[in-house]
Amino acid sequence: MDSAIFSNQDIWAFLKEDEAFFSLNPKDKLCSGILKIKSNLVLSGIKTFIQVFEVLLEKEIKSELIQYEGREFQAPETIELDFKLPWSYFIAGERLALNLLHRSSAISTETKKLAQAAYPIKVLNTRKTTPGIRSFEHYAFQVAGGYNHRFNQRDAFMVKDNHKKYFGSLEKAITFFEDKKQFYTPLVVEIHSLDELEVARKLKIKHVMLDNFSIEEIKSAIKRKDWDVTYEVSGGIRLENIHDYKIEGVDAISVGKVTQFPEAVDISLKYE
Repeated sequence: MDSAIFSNQDIWAFLKEDEAFFSLNPKDKLCSGILKIKSNLVLSGIKTFIQVFEVLLEKEIKSELIQYEGREFQAPETIELDFKLPWSYFIAGERLALNLLHRSSAISTETKKLAQAAYPIKVLNTRKTTPGIRSFEHYAFQVAGGYNHRFNQRDAFMVKDNHKKYFGSLEKAITFFEDKKQFYTPLVVEIHSLDELEVARKLKIKHVMLDNFSIEEIKSAIKRKDWDVTYEVSGGIRLENIHDYKIEGVDAISVGKVTQFPEAVDISLKYE
């Protein structure tokens, strides 16, 4: 997945929302720029950062800044931009470029911490993402060592609590999704009790999400685990307690917070 996942039309729409190009003057004095890294972070979203200025200039910018993509920085550090722009173009694009860089880097920074803490268990993201920039957020998660759970509902059908309530049982909810005839993609079933786990086992479900299970319940579930089934655990898992879930038999840990509200990072753009 590429970090420059927005079309130029998308970037124009973002710039228009900010009324960012009303005073562009190509005859302005050329300025160089410096990114100031003011908090410890994993930097990501560099291609999109550059793309903002490419759209304003209406031409490609040749830059080697992509070498910093996914790199960890310890504040304070600086990165000199290897291109120059007329002053008004910097001013027009700086806030959008920084907003996107901040969002991507914040997700990558938190993902890196989670992935390192959980290793060798895989950390997954969820569909708890920002509409319109979902691909961008999924990329930021992936570049820092996380794994994408599913991009949309058709990537993998998941039987959730509301499905079970609507259809009246786990069995009927599973039948509903199996009738969609998605041959190569096994169902993921959200399980809320050990009794439900037994039902899923009888129905030969291959991917099980143990949702809001206690540590003892997870251990009990693992004792019943079949060799060809994957176990994902989810619900209230964060950096502070992720070590508690590093249990042999757990294949993946899914975390929604990292794409919903990651801890902010601090980057600024200054000109010379």
